[in-house]
Amino acid sequence: MLAEMRIQGLGVIDDATLELDPGLTVLTGETGAGKTMVVTGLSLLGGGRAEASRVAESASRAVVEGRFERSGAAALELAEEVGAEADEDGTLIAVRTVSADGRSRAHLGGRSVPVGVLGRLAEATLAVHGQNDQLRLLRPADQRALLDRYSGDAVAKPLAAYREIRAEWQAVSAELVERRDNARRLAQEADMLRHGLTEIEAVAPEPGEDRELVEEAKRLAAADDLREAAGLARAMLSGSDDGETPGAVGLVGEARNRLHSGGDPELVALDPRLGESLAVLTDVAGELSSYLDRLDADPERLAQVLSRQAELKALTRKYAADIDGVLEWAAQAQERLAGLDTSDEALAALAARRDALAADLAGHAAVLSAARAEAAGRLAADTTAELGGLAMKDAELHVSVAPRAATGPDAADALLVEGRWVVAGSDGVDEVELRLVPHPGSAPQPLHKGASGGELSRVMLALEVALAGADPVPTMVFDEVDAGVGGRAAVEIGRRLARLAARHQVIVVTHLPQVAAYADRHLVVQKKRGEGVTRSSVRTLPEADRIVELARMLAGLDDTDTGRAHAEELLAAARTHREEDRAEPRRRRRKG
Repeated sequence: MLAEMRIQGLGVIDDATLELDPGLTVLTGETGAGKTMVVTGLSLLGGGRAEASRVAESASRAVVEGRFERSGAAALELAEEVGAEADEDGTLIAVRTVSADGRSRAHLGGRSVPVGVLGRLAEATLAVHGQNDQLRLLRPADQRALLDRYSGDAVAKPLAAYREIRAEWQAVSAELVERRDNARRLAQEADMLRHGLTEIEAVAPEPGEDRELVEEAKRLAAADDLREAAGLARAMLSGSDDGETPGAVGLVGEARNRLHSGGDPELVALDPRLGESLAVLTDVAGELSSYLDRLDADPERLAQVLSRQAELKALTRKYAADIDGVLEWAAQAQERLAGLDTSDEALAALAARRDALAADLAGHAAVLSAARAEAAGRLAADTTAELGGLAMKDAELHVSVAPRAATGPDAADALLVEGRWVVAGSDGVDEVELRLVPHPGSAPQPLHKGASGGELSRVMLALEVALAGADPVPTMVFDEVDAGVGGRAAVEIGRRLARLAARHQVIVVTHLPQVAAYADRHLVVQKKRGEGVTRSSVRTLPEADRIVELARMLAGLDDTDTGRAHAEELLAAARTHREEDRAEPRRRRRKG
């Protein structure tokens, strides 16, 4: 969970530390006090977009630091992956810095990391639900993603299997179309490859042969000079053939005799070393003799080598820089040629493969649709139950899952599923739509048509609560999702957020005193004016100050006995509700 967050130089906030409760933390304050900056700080901490305009005019940079306690396995695995250090208890420190010129830096566990790493950390630890999310959920394109997120692995696993088969089906289908539509071009390419392979096979080069021939040609062309050099070297070692000029071998042998002739042990001790030298000189002299025997100025062989070099150069001019490259080109050409078969048999085999994959894909699509349909029923029931407690007891949410019909078998990505041609998109064949029945007997309407402004806010909150209950992340942030709601419905919103806080850490930015009354920890953002500049700070309210703040939120009644009495009444009712909600699971367990 997010135990603490510090904000420096962000908007109107100079320096503020927010200590957050494991349960429900609410954040209140006057309009313009800076509540939005707290949400912005949370967004930055989660890898959100950095804007230089958010940096306070008096600051060179804005810094947001978060301390995540009891980090889950996913967060700790991420920290280990990037080399970040977590404390022994699993605490992780994340820091985001935005300079006045817009440059952004991120740190995790004392290590500089890409901003995307904080985004990955937020996926495992933090979910922000705000008014922008509400607007996004109204778009039909995002409603399928909403259902999939609610469904979890029940949809994620069949969706992954579907996508894997779909990718293969598309690849085979595209290849079949290419072969049929480009038969002439492919045939020309195949002829060119066959010609090249025939030419290379006729020459039959060996790996590295071009380099070996260069060395041999040099040796054959310089045979006379090499013979003279080797002959002189051998004569210097072995002596002249007539014996008149001694060589190094004979001189060393004579030196050994002279050492022994004196009888001095010190001189005799040098003999083994001369013996070793004599053995080396004798071996070299023998190898020079063998070299001279092999060396032959053979004009015919030189002509053969030069002719072979010309054949190899003809290949390297066309296909690669050297013979090894030519052989690699031949291997690739052979592989490509195998895939260019445009014969009727090859096309029929490819079509059969496509049809088999289509049948397999249709099966996966049906499984995916069934999983979504089952999850749609649960999402509708969960959301409808929430609406019942939000002054919309007669309202129902319907979640429909229906295939997106294709115009026919020739349409793009058309797939035959259970006797119907549908569009096999990357997310399956389904269209998902959320519809509201506001009153008994009324027809289901799309969300943006079936609800008034206040009702829409309650529907959105009910959806958010239903989604949050299925979301594995430990920390939920709600940014004024209670806009447009008041009265009894506001009380029920607070009560539901408190229930959610029994399973998650919940942070709520609210303007409703009915919601704030349910807080385990109440933070207030306060404005301070001085020298023509407005700055804000954040502080935790003790119980007595909570009454004052709730009274202020009640239409500015903080300086009246009536307002304070009403605030005390809200707090007392909230405590009663929370005790009832905590006792309910125990009663159910006893009955069970």
